[in-house]
Amino acid sequence: MLPIESFSIYIMFCVLVPLAGAFTLLFLFVFEKRIDLLEKQKREIALERELQTALYNQLNQEIQPHFFFNTLNSILALARLDRKTELIRSIETLSKLLKFKYRTINNFISIEDELTYVNYYLEIQKTRFRDRLHYEIHLDNCVNKAIIIPFLIQTLVENAFKHAFERHIGEALLKIKIIKIESAIHVSVWNNSLENYETSPPDGGLGLENIKRRLELLFPDDETSVQLTDQEDGTAVLAIFPHVIMSEKLEGESMQ
Repeated sequence: MLPIESFSIYIMFCVLVPLAGAFTLLFLFVFEKRIDLLEKQKREIALERELQTALYNQLNQEIQPHFFFNTLNSILALARLDRKTELIRSIETLSKLLKFKYRTINNFISIEDELTYVNYYLEIQKTRFRDRLHYEIHLDNCVNKAIIIPFLIQTLVENAFKHAFERHIGEALLKIKIIKIESAIHVSVWNNSLENYETSPPDGGLGLENIKRRLELLFPDDETSVQLTDQEDGTAVLAIFPHVIMSEKLEGESMQ
C-alpha cells in the first residue's frame, strides 16, 4: 500500500500532466492561428498593393487619354447632330463608368458587378465604333454571384481595343465567355485580331502579369492561370480561378 505522500504525488501527477498537455496543445493551436492570421494579413497587404497598382494603371494608363478624348469627340458629334437621346445616354454611361472606376477599392467583387462595368465601357465604345463593333457576352447563370478580382474582364476587353480594334480598320468582333467547369471559373475574351499582344507595347503584357499576380494572392491555396493564345480566327485570353460565391467568401473572412 502506498504511503499518503506518494499517493498524493501520484494524484497530482495524474492531474497536472493532462493539464500541461492541454495547455501545450492550446498554446500550439493559438500560435498556429496567429501565424495563419499574419500570413492572411500579409497576403491582404500584398493584394491591396497589387490592386492599387491596377487602379493606378487603370486610371493613368489603361483608361487612356486617347479613349477619353475620342469618347468626348463622339459625344460632341452627337450634340452637333442634335441626337439628344443618344447624347444624354452617352454622358450618363460615361459618368457611371468613371464612378465605378474611382470607387472600386475592394480586393474582389462579384462577376455581376464586373460585367456591369464592362457593359458601360462597351456601350461607350459602341458609340465610337458604331456598326464596326459587334460583341457577345455568354454567362453561365450559376456564376453571377461568384467573386472575381476587379478589372479582370475589363483589362482584357480594353487590351482588345488597344491592341486590335484601334489599330486596324474593318469589323471589330469581341466575345466574352464566363462559364463554370467543375470547381473553376473560366473567363475568356476573344477578338478577331491576329496580332499577338507580345509584339505590342509592353503595357498589355503588364496588364496580364498584374492579373496573374492578383489571382495568386486572392487564391493562394488554389490553382490559377492566365494564358494568351493565338488562334486561326483571332486572339484569345483565358483566365481560370476557383469558383467561390461572394457570400461564402465574406462569411469565411468574418469568422477568421
